[in-house]
Amino acid sequence: MKIFSYLIVTFTILILLGCQSKFPLDKDLTRKNYTFFNQDSVEVIFPDIIQDKVTVIGFIYTNCPDICPMTTHNMYLIQQKLKKNALDNVLFVSVTFDPERDLPSVLKKFGKIRDIDFNNWVFLWGDKKNTESLLKRFDITALKTDSTYFDDGELSYGMMHTDRISLIDNESRLKKNYRGSKVNLEELYNDIINLGE
Repeated sequence: MKIFSYLIVTFTILILLGCQSKFPLDKDLTRKNYTFFNQDSVEVIFPDIIQDKVTVIGFIYTNCPDICPMTTHNMYLIQQKLKKNALDNVLFVSVTFDPERDLPSVLKKFGKIRDIDFNNWVFLWGDKKNTESLLKRFDITALKTDSTYFDDGELSYGMMHTDRISLIDNESRLKKNYRGSKVNLEELYNDIINLGE
């Protein structure tokens, strides 16, 4: 009888450890509210907009030459796969960390060019204070690199930044981070399905 009890306890611990390794994080995102504007310039509150939804969130800036377009495309591929399988209860969110240039209208154009379905995808623009606070909450770093002015007076700069997609459960808890530009799409898709069950 003792051996049987020992086996049950061991089996239970292994199951719990297996679940933890699949979703290594459990960070509550509801402790602070952030005011943002979506791509239509409508004010929204984060995390209210993700409430009761499994959410895939990416961090970008629209002038990025490489990582951000790849991150956005990877999210797009997941959105399309979910749609193909009639799974429409997942929200996609892109947050810009370049509020000086990425106004809501710029974000909307960025999404339209990439054929984003705005039915379950929102782009977020916030002022510098809210943006920096939310980035800190997600452990995202974004720093301006060398800047220059064009002949017409337009300021140009690049940004060094964290390459990140994050997965949030329907209780607004951060569960897992991925490398946005090189995410394993099958892994992310399966993690979304597992959270939605």
